[in-house]
Amino acid sequence: MTTVATVTGVGALLREWRERRRLSQLELALRADSSARHISFVETGRSRPSEEMVLRLAEHLDVPVRERNALLLAAGYAPRYTESALDGPELGPLREGIDRLLAGYDPYPAVVVDGSYAVLAANRGAGLLLDGLPGHLLEQPNAMRITLHPEGLAPRIRNLREWRGHLLAQMERQIALDRSELLRRLYEEVAAYPVAGGRDAADGGREEPEPYPYFALPLRIEVAGRVLSFVSSISTFNTPMDVTVAELAIETFLPADAATAAFLRSVPLPG
Repeated sequence: MTTVATVTGVGALLREWRERRRLSQLELALRADSSARHISFVETGRSRPSEEMVLRLAEHLDVPVRERNALLLAAGYAPRYTESALDGPELGPLREGIDRLLAGYDPYPAVVVDGSYAVLAANRGAGLLLDGLPGHLLEQPNAMRITLHPEGLAPRIRNLREWRGHLLAQMERQIALDRSELLRRLYEEVAAYPVAGGRDAADGGREEPEPYPYFALPLRIEVAGRVLSFVSSISTFNTPMDVTVAELAIETFLPADAATAAFLRSVPLPG
């Protein structure tokens, strides 16, 4: 993103974000307590926005924290947001809290991923789902690859077509919000994986659908000869001031039925 910032003016970048959000100059001006004339001057390069204005516009355009640094650089200002290593001392208290959360969620699965779905941490409950996967998927684990790869979880997922559609739609929404080329390449890769291998595909759709909880589409997956059902929830951090923290997400999987909950409480967890 630094490269983009050095060759593209802040006005063009702000205009691109405004168009992505489908806002007119007047709508953005009203939200940012400015004028359509000033927004127009900023976008065409006739006026250089203040650092405060860049940040205010970025906030009302819901620009990701990483990209806000790029806007500041393009406008000639220093980046405002740090990018700390997750294993560095600055994020030690956060890392400890995440570890406690993951451990406390056992035996239910939980993982921590970054903005490109790289798995940064997982609890023992998640290890139960990953047991038996090939090493090449676990060396640098990525949640989307692990789930949709034909050598990953895909053959075990009973409702693969539905779950795959849910995950791809989730990525499409994220790509629409961000400008991550890495995420776009990941999407193109996993979307090209063959669907054959899930039980719904292998059975040709002949299997009678089982009732789903009304509140969410479940992940139905075979584990140790049983079909377990989960509903997932994704949590992020409020008002992050660090790029790394802004891109972290914690995905937890709750049992969708009593049988799944009972099984998880009874089976020994790996590790």
